[in-house]
Amino acid sequence: MANIKILLVDDIDEVRENVKKLLSLEKEFEVIGSSGSGREGIKLAKELKPDVIIMDINMPDIDGIAATREIKRALPATGVIMMSVNSDRDYLRRAMKAGASDFLTKPANMDDLFNTIHAVYEEMELERKRQQAMIDGALSAMDDGEDKGEGSRAGHIVVCFSPKGGVGTTTIATNLASGLMRDDLKVLLIDTDVQFGDISTFLNLKAQSTIADIIADADDMDNDLFENVLVTHPSGLKVLVGPTRPEFAEQVYANPTAVAGIINTVRYNYDVIVIDTASRLDDLTVSLCDIATQILLISTPTLPSIRGVRFVLDLFDQIYDDATTKIKLVLTQVHEDKRGPKITIPEESIVKHLKRDVYAAIPSEEKPLLQAIIKGVPIIALERDTNRSPVKEILGLAEKLRRDLMGENTESEAVEEENKGGWGSILRR
Repeated sequence: MANIKILLVDDIDEVRENVKKLLSLEKEFEVIGSSGSGREGIKLAKELKPDVIIMDINMPDIDGIAATREIKRALPATGVIMMSVNSDRDYLRRAMKAGASDFLTKPANMDDLFNTIHAVYEEMELERKRQQAMIDGALSAMDDGEDKGEGSRAGHIVVCFSPKGGVGTTTIATNLASGLMRDDLKVLLIDTDVQFGDISTFLNLKAQSTIADIIADADDMDNDLFENVLVTHPSGLKVLVGPTRPEFAEQVYANPTAVAGIINTVRYNYDVIVIDTASRLDDLTVSLCDIATQILLISTPTLPSIRGVRFVLDLFDQIYDDATTKIKLVLTQVHEDKRGPKITIPEESIVKHLKRDVYAAIPSEEKPLLQAIIKGVPIIALERDTNRSPVKEILGLAEKLRRDLMGENTESEAVEEENKGGWGSILRR
């Protein structure tokens, strides 16, 4: 069996030595380094690239949570096991948010330590393969639009959420997913508004199975089973629809975090997964926000809507250390009325009040949106003139988000790519 390379990070010399002696009893484990500080632990991790790091939480310079966060950004295939004498649930939650794979209370017994290392190493196997594939250049086939099979995609998750209904969350989610579709991107749209989800109506989809049907198999979910419950829109977009009746939502609410677990299992089969949510911060929505790469917080420029967004931002700022980059503000129903002022809040006032820039502003154009819903197609596919609102702004949002997620292309390069293919060429047909 291949050696599992381990790095120890703990400010107490005796603890490091004791753990090292324990690990020496297992031939499969290889301690490749140890550090007495968080800062040095980050440096060693980047140099040695261990498979697993055993990390203390409380250290004098940089604590283990901050060190883990930086390490995971640089080394996503490295698993981190957090250790602490404190078993408080807040410690556990903060460790998981930072990217830790597991948490052990000191002093950990030998069986728990060995089993946890093995479990974390196996958990990171898919990510190691992805990283190695990137190193080997295997992902270059994406540029030619070739399907490279399971587990080789970017796995970004975009959650569309608003604390207030009627602001266009489903419209944004549906059209964003459609706008992200390109020859080289595999996109999935999921409806997690499990009581009154509208995506099946917006896209005129009739599915044999819904999100409620896979909850029972959450622990044994595999890619084939998941693909079997998806429905394909005529545009080619893959969709997981919500339950057909409100009472079926209880199957999801009985195990609200199962949906996030399922999505995590299949996420690397897609480049981007767009999730439409209900206007409620329950366990289901919070668990989805936890795994999200980006959260699009959607609001209209009105006082009740902005008030709700302010509450959500205050909460998310406490929960997520990277809230300022993870959460993007999208305004909908934005319009100018030359006949006189409307009861809306100017964008500059919103920015000042929320202390957040507006990531995108989508004009209010009810007639074309209603026509798109009636015909069961995204508005960006119904309207061929991509310079007309709101198609122009929605496609602009999709392209901006794609560049941010995939780390590709400047704006001028994106225009050149559009001329070559992608949604631009599709809409010009």
